[in-house]
Amino acid sequence: MTPEQVPSVRPVRLTGPRLAIREFHLTPQDVDGLHAVFGDAETARFLPFEPRDAEECADQIELYLEEAEKRPRTVYRLAVTLRSDGRPADAPPVGQAVLGLDGDRAGTLGYALRRDLWGNGYAGEIVAMLCGLGFGRLRLHRLAARVDPANTASARVLTRAGFHLEGRIRHDLFLHGTWHDSDQFSLLEDEWVEEAAGQG
Repeated sequence: MTPEQVPSVRPVRLTGPRLAIREFHLTPQDVDGLHAVFGDAETARFLPFEPRDAEECADQIELYLEEAEKRPRTVYRLAVTLRSDGRPADAPPVGQAVLGLDGDRAGTLGYALRRDLWGNGYAGEIVAMLCGLGFGRLRLHRLAARVDPANTASARVLTRAGFHLEGRIRHDLFLHGTWHDSDQFSLLEDEWVEEAAGQG
């Protein structure tokens, strides 16, 4: 299946037991929600960029909306919301979920969550929903994720979701004037447990 043959999904609306995933909107609420994640130095410690200010977050959302309009769509950068905050379409973002398509029915996923919500199992729910989108609606064969070796919590999330550690990519990212390694995990479509998808 070529990239042109991979079905595009827009708008994306996914629901799990406690979270929902939707498209970003260029609104003050969404900019503030993204900034609460990307502007926090502790959260950004494990992200491939420096902390971002509110204006940079607004620019990012503009980019996400442009990417969503491309055909074929090759990247999904999505807002994560708490279902307890009201209707998922209107609730403020508390994180970001990313699914990039690499061609040949392969994709790469990533996620970031507001720091005060860490340790509640939300990251696992995000991964489950992204797997449901990738393996279910987009019919991908393989999903990969790269993690900072120091981010042991994220490695546990992926392992619990069924991902396998493939190995370490040396000097994968240059940031803060230093080269950083990444641990790469992957999951194949026949290893995915659909019941764990958390997708409504």
